[in-house]
Amino acid sequence: MTKHRTGTRKEWLAARLELLDAEKELTRRSDELARRRQELPWVRIDKAYRFETDEGSASLADLFRGRSQLLVYHFMFGPDYKAGCPSCSAIADGFNGFVIHLANHDVMLWAASRAPLAKLQAYKRRMGWTFPWVSSFGGDFNSDFSVGFTEEQQREGVVEYNYRRESGAAVGRELRGSQEPVAEIAAMTGTDVATYTRERPGLSAFALENGVVYHTYSAYSRGVDGLWGMYQWLDRAPKGRNETGVWWRRHDEYDKR
Repeated sequence: MTKHRTGTRKEWLAARLELLDAEKELTRRSDELARRRQELPWVRIDKAYRFETDEGSASLADLFRGRSQLLVYHFMFGPDYKAGCPSCSAIADGFNGFVIHLANHDVMLWAASRAPLAKLQAYKRRMGWTFPWVSSFGGDFNSDFSVGFTEEQQREGVVEYNYRRESGAAVGRELRGSQEPVAEIAAMTGTDVATYTRERPGLSAFALENGVVYHTYSAYSRGVDGLWGMYQWLDRAPKGRNETGVWWRRHDEYDKR
């Protein structure tokens, strides 16, 4: 028999209605947060960032492709990675389905990574993805938007991510490769912890107005949870996330059952 609390349909409905009130409040709060995101001041970008795309070299303004809004997912795939981050890969599995809807609603979506374009293209073919992916290799884009760091920054403990400086102890653990489950995920990219964590996940938003590009928003760490579609489903499953470590894999690495 189940160890979970059971009850009658009447008891379930009463509890469900109480939960519904809380869910509606969360929805209202989420709507309010979205409004506040849109009210953030815009910051003009004057640096001439360059990227490599399937069609050749491009500026940040070129990535808008005729739209006025641009979303960039900072995908963890560093120059020394053998494969893309499995967590970012799980998030990106959802991009194919809605990128066309965004593009037809005045929003371009790109993934961006520091790995050379050829690596990104090969991994994209392996995963069966069609969304646009750009290489920022050799430029300042990742460092300027706090998703790419150097070995020197790690050694000196000056890594600033998610709007705070990480403690020297945390950076030291990265260098020693002793963090779990980060070490497990790092191994899945063919790197050690220090190399793996020189890349970080995030989302940045930009606007193009009168030929000028503005930075409007960035989110990092669990700030991108809402993009991770499988967790939205798991949060509604009977046992929730039910995690005991790193259970997810790239979609072509699960056992066939």
